[in-house]
Amino acid sequence: MSLVAPTLEAFFTTRLMIERQASSATIAAYRDAFCLLVRFAAKRERCQPSALDFVQLDAPLIGAFLEHLEKERHNSVRTRNARLAAIHSMFRFAALHHPEHAASIQRVLAIPNKRFERAIISFLTKDEVTALLEATDHTTWVGRRDHALLNLAVQTGLRVGELIELRCTDVLLSTGAHVRCQFGKGRKQRITPLTPQGVATLRAWLSERKGQPTDPLFPSRRGGKLSPDAVQFLVTKYADLAQQSCPSLRSKHVTPHVLRHSCAMFLREEKVDISTIALWLGHETVATVQIYLHADLAIKEKALALAAPPGTPPGRYRPPDQLLAFLEAL
Repeated sequence: MSLVAPTLEAFFTTRLMIERQASSATIAAYRDAFCLLVRFAAKRERCQPSALDFVQLDAPLIGAFLEHLEKERHNSVRTRNARLAAIHSMFRFAALHHPEHAASIQRVLAIPNKRFERAIISFLTKDEVTALLEATDHTTWVGRRDHALLNLAVQTGLRVGELIELRCTDVLLSTGAHVRCQFGKGRKQRITPLTPQGVATLRAWLSERKGQPTDPLFPSRRGGKLSPDAVQFLVTKYADLAQQSCPSLRSKHVTPHVLRHSCAMFLREEKVDISTIALWLGHETVATVQIYLHADLAIKEKALALAAPPGTPPGRYRPPDQLLAFLEAL
């Protein structure tokens, strides 16, 4: 067995699980990255995965692997960069334990992230959200569950992983009604207030849901937690149904994260401070919330109005004389 196999095992068991106490989602993402890399390298070097060495896992091979992800697996640039981040993390760990391979490891660590275009975020208008919620079937248990889930997602802006981890005990509907997120990204706990309409919806759902305090707030038909794919499926299903009453939804790809973006944009419409929105959504820094400023056309229109001198009539400037027009056009 080469040095790569025990180093990779120590990286997961010692560095990630013990020293960093990484979340299960992080471990799963890193696991998938190295499963792909090891299979690719073993096939390219024509050897068993356990026989791979750091001499073989050099910068050219890692570069070929990243190109393979984009061209053959059709991964996005974001996914490519996420895989590279996992590789960099492991190689930084390996550099401490195998200085004899320092030169090869440093060349891998020098591989940069690829830049990518940042599109303006997609979000729903209030009419589109209303159509989405009205598309749920209130005559069935599943429809009432989905209505409560979608309503909570739009109001609180919780991530899909946070929604499915909610328990019945995480909802407080008395004075100061709120929902408590225990399993937020980065292991950050936070509470989000609820509107009277949200309180009424959740109170009706909990009276029907019953169950133990530690049971999932939005269970599957079998009583367990919903999966992220299940939440994506129900969002897509109701978005397709809502297109009949709201044609503007046909031009939008509605995902659970779009509902999160919609929550942020509704807060912007209500003149909520950008720092408060960052806390509301559980972002690490205020800079992350700048994407909502870029997407808010009303802010840019107000800035354009302020830029015009007072008393300036609207319209395009026209030179008062043909001679001045000729000179200014030079």
